[in-house]
Amino acid sequence: MENQNTASFLPYKNDAINQVYEMLFCDKLEYFNNATKENTQYPWDLLFAEPLNPDDLTKVSEDRSLESRVRLIAYNQLRKLGKKITTKELLAVVIEVGLEEGLDVLAAYNDGSARYINYSERIIMLEEARDQSNTLIQDLLDKSIQVVNQIGPWNQDRLPFPDTGQVRLSFLVSDGLYFGQGPINQLFQDPMGGPVLESASQLMSYLIELNEGHS
Repeated sequence: MENQNTASFLPYKNDAINQVYEMLFCDKLEYFNNATKENTQYPWDLLFAEPLNPDDLTKVSEDRSLESRVRLIAYNQLRKLGKKITTKELLAVVIEVGLEEGLDVLAAYNDGSARYINYSERIIMLEEARDQSNTLIQDLLDKSIQVVNQIGPWNQDRLPFPDTGQVRLSFLVSDGLYFGQGPINQLFQDPMGGPVLESASQLMSYLIELNEGHS
């Protein structure tokens, strides 16, 4: 029964695509456990330790040589332990757009990586930062932090993916999840959400063009 409930909250038919989707948010460690072959090496040995050590998690969260998703996992684990995070660093932005055909998702991280899941379940992954992608991602983060600074964190579990016609902006910050949601047309006109969506659209177009150039 639990698996059926979990599946009802997942947007795609393909289980592998759903795993990629869940891993965008870095709030469910079990998805990374499935994907990580070696959990006995740093930083995974600290992230999967039993019991978890707050000092070790803090070390991982502050290690800027690690990818953003790893640091986000550490921050999430610290908060689950009840530790107060005093920093407010925006590590990622995830934009979900509920279309008639399915869910479009764009994720950008402050380490320069990005992922795009098309409603058709096609995935584009940018792992190696480039000058143009860095500029586009930084612009998206700059627009996003302006929103984060005007709203408060969400203190409950992450919501299921948005319905058709809705767009959700999720800001993955060291001290928690911040988000805004609304009808697509309204949010594009919103003084806070509009600039974020415009910047995200430019990044998405770049990723699609880059992928087509390699295909």
